Amino acid sequence: MEFDIYGYKIAWKVDITSLDYHHYLPLFFDGLCETNHPYKFFAQQGIHDMLYHGKTKILPVIPQLIIPIKNALNTRTPEVISCTLKVLQHLVTSADMIGESLVPYYRQILPALNFYKDMNVNSGDGIDYSQQKRENIGDLVQETLEILERYGGEDAFINIKYMIPTYESCILT
Repeated sequence: MEFDIYGYKIAWKVDITSLDYHHYLPLFFDGLCETNHPYKFFAQQGIHDMLYHGKTKILPVIPQLIIPIKNALNTRTPEVISCTLKVLQHLVTSADMIGESLVPYYRQILPALNFYKDMNVNSGDGIDYSQQKRENIGDLVQETLEILERYGGEDAFINIKYMIPTYESCILT
């Protein structure tokens, strides 16, 4: 870990594109459940770095990522859930065909999202800063479902609707 003017980052000793994605990406995804520093930082930053540089190496690893994603969403820890939803959004948008390859796994991922879909804070006339920081779980679930629908191809909406009956399509037909 090193610090520069932008904050902490991972000091990779090898080129990220030369890493074995079948080994390291699932390892970092297993770290999504971590809440202690620096383990949490390494897991999150490692995932984002690998997704940013991975491109074609990510798609073959998708089946290995489902169980760590499911485990992280089932922790019931708001901090872990919001982080996992952001990672899921980055995963879907990181390369071509990833959204479509996730559709068969919606039955494992989406039940947890159905539980959190309406988890918004009613602060009355107060201010909820979690929206500004992108930590409001209800909003993140809605964003994630919309991204899954946009990038998931023609079968995405029907599969999302099956698992989350209250979901409304974000794509106008």
